Amino acid sequence: MATIASNIYFLFLVYFLCQTVFTQSISPGSLFSPTDHPPSWPSPSGRFAFGFYKQGNGFKVGIWLLDGINKTIVWTANRDDPPVSSNARLVVTTNDGVFLQTGPREKKVVADPGNVTVSSASMLDCGNFVLQDGNSNILWQSFDHPTDTLLGGQKLFSWGQLVSSLSDINHSSGRFQLWMQYDGNLVLYPRYSAATGLDAYWASDTGSGGGSKYYYLLLNGTDTQTLWIVNASSSNSQIIWRMPINFNFSKGNNAICRATIDFDGVLRIYAHFDDAHQKHQVKKLWSRSKLDNLCNVKTFCGFNSYCTSNDSQSYCNCLPGTDYIDPSHKNLGCKRNFSEAECEGGKDNATFYFMSPLEHMSVDGDLDHPYTDEDIMEKECPNSCLQDCYCGAAFYTNNRCNKHKLPLRYARRENLSSYSTIYFKVGHQSLKSNRDNQPPSIKTNSKKAIKMIILIVLGFAILLCSAVAVATRFIYKIGFLSYKRLLEIGDLGVTEGSTLRVFSYSELKKATHDFKQEVGKGSFGSVYRGTLHKGRKLIAVKMLHKSIDEGERELEAEMQAIGKTQHKNLVRLLGYCAERSKRLLVYEYMSNGSLEKLIFGDSTMRPDWDQRRRIALDIARGLLYLHEECRAPIIHCDIKPQNILMDELFTAKISDFGLAKLLMPDQTRTFTQVRGTRGYLAPEWNKNTPITVKADVYSYGIMLLEIVFCRRSIVVNMLNPEQIVLSNWVCKCFARRELNKLVVGEEVDNNLLENMVKVGLWCIQDEPFLRPSMKSLVLMLEGVTEVAIPPCPYSDSIC
Repeated sequence: MATIASNIYFLFLVYFLCQTVFTQSISPGSLFSPTDHPPSWPSPSGRFAFGFYKQGNGFKVGIWLLDGINKTIVWTANRDDPPVSSNARLVVTTNDGVFLQTGPREKKVVADPGNVTVSSASMLDCGNFVLQDGNSNILWQSFDHPTDTLLGGQKLFSWGQLVSSLSDINHSSGRFQLWMQYDGNLVLYPRYSAATGLDAYWASDTGSGGGSKYYYLLLNGTDTQTLWIVNASSSNSQIIWRMPINFNFSKGNNAICRATIDFDGVLRIYAHFDDAHQKHQVKKLWSRSKLDNLCNVKTFCGFNSYCTSNDSQSYCNCLPGTDYIDPSHKNLGCKRNFSEAECEGGKDNATFYFMSPLEHMSVDGDLDHPYTDEDIMEKECPNSCLQDCYCGAAFYTNNRCNKHKLPLRYARRENLSSYSTIYFKVGHQSLKSNRDNQPPSIKTNSKKAIKMIILIVLGFAILLCSAVAVATRFIYKIGFLSYKRLLEIGDLGVTEGSTLRVFSYSELKKATHDFKQEVGKGSFGSVYRGTLHKGRKLIAVKMLHKSIDEGERELEAEMQAIGKTQHKNLVRLLGYCAERSKRLLVYEYMSNGSLEKLIFGDSTMRPDWDQRRRIALDIARGLLYLHEECRAPIIHCDIKPQNILMDELFTAKISDFGLAKLLMPDQTRTFTQVRGTRGYLAPEWNKNTPITVKADVYSYGIMLLEIVFCRRSIVVNMLNPEQIVLSNWVCKCFARRELNKLVVGEEVDNNLLENMVKVGLWCIQDEPFLRPSMKSLVLMLEGVTEVAIPPCPYSDSIC
């Protein structure tokens, strides 16, 4: 084991090699563009350069290692931003460091020194781009912000990560990541996984079992050229793992090493050097032999595809009933290629599908676990899947029929006797059939027929114009009379149509009596009671407290789009006001207040079991409309009882859904900042994973359990700590078959109680893909489909 003295000597040597070579300082005020020659700042030896490189139809900013005429990209700035045009410029300033100017008022920071004055910038011979002050102290360096590569002398500190590129030619963030963990373990994970031990596909196995120590990964920059993991938590720094490299680092070959997580998810070490004939060479020095078979890299093949190997090559193939998402990049996964029938259940549903077998298949039982397994005969297993609306694939193992929902993540095919035959459900009706069955176009060469067609068309056109003229006349008269009648009764207010009325601020101020009667507070503002039409129409006016960064035209267009979003289980938007900084929304008035008051208020007013089921179904239908039936899907982001309002007939309606659309740039899949309320937030809000409509499904599940048991999801002052978090308590009682403990003092419909609890537990699964869609939830609550026994929702097995 190396001592701290040897480590200090090594670090001093690396610093010496990286600093003592004469550097070409770049002064503040320097700039260049992709069209300059060259479009970069080189290091003194010319082996490294910082500047613009070509990607697709544009340019990215990065650092590359130059081997002859070839460039090896080792670092990219703002790697997930789109490429810039040839009009962009890199600028060095004393205050802002290095930034990329893409327009007159548009700039992106590349190297930020903080609140310190920059005296110079330099591209060093070790591949490190630095900003320095007047005393040559480093203010910022690219070595502190690695992308997919470590160079000699560069460290990856505890819980730092390298993220693979998307491909050999696209250096945006890819699908794999290397973590230097707090416990000293170096681990490779799929990027969009939970980063647990089950997701790892390679590790250095150097974990200490605790997270209190301080570790870093280091590529030795001296002639030994080894990859080290160093425990530097105390004065006795030790090298706890080393990867020696069998390569002759003689002084004449001018070798440079790099450790890179390649786009295929494999960590490799390369040497770039000049051979005896002064030709540039690149040699792979090390990679984990297990990963030479890329099928061992989890998610190497995307969803709904399987990996197979042949002659040391790995291939991605689509499961039966699916096609490649992108045929030019077959490892990105596959999508269904047949029309899915309505879920009718039993033999009626089975007629739309057939089962397609695939031999020698395996799935990861820990991560692609079945949603159910049945104790039936092997020959009955495919038919059971065929008649199950939720089943996408089934296989028989350990005398059980395992049924899976799609997508599968870690499927693999090998010619091994231990692997199984998996049956996949495939539809008879192809998605392409509608296009394939289009009737042939009618062609004619007869001049007489053409003349007849022209005469007929002209005749119909004349009749149509005459009809339009007559209809326009009648419509004008009817409209004029209606307008005159409205003038007589003084009713120029909100109509029942889908067009929103634009109110002035003074009108709404008068309608609400200067905003005196506050009836509630929503996620985005306060709500006031008001009247229109001389007190004959009640309205609710919401004054937004959060700013909306949209221009007037964009705001008006968005409000009109929300106004057309109408459903009996959504609170209807009647109009809006956008004067200067004032932003107000006008809704229909809901006389019975919020669901929160109904289920958490006076116990004598709580709804009975049929009413609870109807309320849950009303909310589910409203969310189904937002998720699947709008022109653009809408993620609400804040489903909770306070945002469910009750009309005079106690019909539940979702409020604030328009603000989710208005305040979020992307409603189908986004990495937006956390929105919502504690206790209702889905787990993916706290992870670096995309947010989809399944986040609303999770919040709905928490609220459904609140509706069922008429108590809040979190109650701190409970005598029994087990009862503080409602979802945990329900999960444990369900597992013990003790749901009666949750409904003391009530007459219970046990079947309805159990079904609603099962629906709620399906909704709050940690993994979004396990949560059902709102369409499936509506069918479950209506009793159309049977509710399967849910697994424990939590990955830590809290049940």
